[in-house]
Amino acid sequence: MSEQTTAGADTPLTSTDAPPTTSTVTVEDAPLWRRVLSGSVGRNMGLVLALLVLVIVGAASAPDTFLGLSNIMVILRQASIVGVISIGMTLVIIAGGIDLSVGSVLGLASVVGALAAVQDLADQTHWIVMVIVALAVGVFAGFLNGIVIAYGNVVAFMATLAMLVGARGFAEILANRRTLQVGGQREFITFMNLDILGVDMLIWIFLVVSVLGWVLLNRTIFGRRTVAIGGNREAARLAGINVKRHVMYLYAISGLCAGIAGVMILGRTTAGASVNGQLLELDAIAAVVVGGTLLIGGRGTVTGTVFGVLIFATLTNVFVQNNMSSSVQAVAKGVIIVIAVLLQQRFARPAGRTS
Repeated sequence: MSEQTTAGADTPLTSTDAPPTTSTVTVEDAPLWRRVLSGSVGRNMGLVLALLVLVIVGAASAPDTFLGLSNIMVILRQASIVGVISIGMTLVIIAGGIDLSVGSVLGLASVVGALAAVQDLADQTHWIVMVIVALAVGVFAGFLNGIVIAYGNVVAFMATLAMLVGARGFAEILANRRTLQVGGQREFITFMNLDILGVDMLIWIFLVVSVLGWVLLNRTIFGRRTVAIGGNREAARLAGINVKRHVMYLYAISGLCAGIAGVMILGRTTAGASVNGQLLELDAIAAVVVGGTLLIGGRGTVTGTVFGVLIFATLTNVFVQNNMSSSVQAVAKGVIIVIAVLLQQRFARPAGRTS
């Protein structure tokens, strides 16, 4: 029922009073199109349409190659690494945070996993040791971010920016500014380049991480608490949620995703390098925003993020197919991000409120 107000707090509203002037209307009174577009169905429908438009443009501009199975697999492989990072980024941003360090943590994880000592240990035991070490590096870096942000009360932007610089510098020190090869780990390389049912292993990893991220966000108490913290941190605290500990766990999950991506790039390129993952944090944030996750927190979906990643991967492939420069690609991505943020501002307001 719509809220009505009068000039006098103690004066009842009678039938002869003039209708109140207010900017608040009921959700039911909002236009149908606004309610649809403001919901998850409308947002995902818009992403599907955007992806279809890109596919049509690609098919029209490069009819001989774009829709080929090999090119589709190329698009999915290109989307897989940044996609895994974006899943962790989605959870962090929904909670009202940001993680600028994931690209550098990816590079550090790939370097540590490729160190001679780690490879020697893998030779004596199993190549899974390399994977565990790389994942541990990601989780540890994420925990450091979370501890500094949650318990040190440092702004997430500054804390993760410091980790971005520090992790990249530490990776350079460990690698001595060299590229560390893992060519001797043939079983690891073979596994990471497997095709299962005709689908590349990197794509399968992206799919598994996406499904796990969706389940975590939509079917667990942890996910509901994440949304609650992003919507109103103080209210979440008063409701009994240990906000600081939860935030620390979120950044650890983001670091874990960066570690997984480090393993993926290590298996694909057979090399660990401090330059791995440069600027991937920006690609991940862009995909999350385009996917409909609010930068102020409180709303977002893993499904939308997956569509955002696929949109950017498809866009890049369309440009490559048409031999367009990377500068044009950057401009196009920038325009898409601005449009996505403007649409967020237009439709993110509650449906029961008009200006």
